[in-house]
Amino acid sequence: MKNIIVIGAHPDDETLGSGGTLLHHKSLGDKIYWINATQISEESGHTVDQIKKRDMQIKKVIKSYGFEKFYQLDFITTQLNSSSLIKLIPQISNIFKEIKPEIIYTINRSDVHSDHRILFEAVYCNTKSFRHPYIKKVLMYECLSETEFSPSLPERTFIPNYFVDVSKFLEKKIEIMKIFESEISTHPFPRSEKNIRALASFRGAIAGVKSAEAFHALKIILK
Repeated sequence: MKNIIVIGAHPDDETLGSGGTLLHHKSLGDKIYWINATQISEESGHTVDQIKKRDMQIKKVIKSYGFEKFYQLDFITTQLNSSSLIKLIPQISNIFKEIKPEIIYTINRSDVHSDHRILFEAVYCNTKSFRHPYIKKVLMYECLSETEFSPSLPERTFIPNYFVDVSKFLEKKIEIMKIFESEISTHPFPRSEKNIRALASFRGAIAGVKSAEAFHALKIILK
């Protein structure tokens, strides 16, 4: 049994990037945990009803995956910046110390959304072996509508080198994604059901399976 943490900037990142993989871990008896860095608020231009609806969606998603615990950090969506790292790094560190995760699934470092890039920096700062020696794998996931819209530059390209067969879990992943009603729409919207299936099929073809999720492995320590 392993302790697994998935970290996202916004609710739905975790599902788009690693939903099938999380369900796979759960089926193996691993314990899964979710850290979400930002939240909507009236300050960010959202109504009280929108905030309540998002809270209900998160609760449904937690139940659907069977997360052991959900951590909501106190940052406002779209407002993460370099100054946020002063608070963000120790908050993530404290959660790591509590859970002692073996595997970390985190946002891609080069996503077009600034929240994603800042969050990655905070997470990766916390993967030093002398600070958190229990971490054995660190993997970045791709997030539709953010990863593929990064500039087409070598240093900003998502390069998958680690694949998980999610053929048995794709339907459940899509079912969970639909809980976030406002985040999914019809093709050619990037976060459409058709596009989610297409990416899973494409990554699966690379890995030789029906459907897969792809990751960029930053660290793998074998004992």
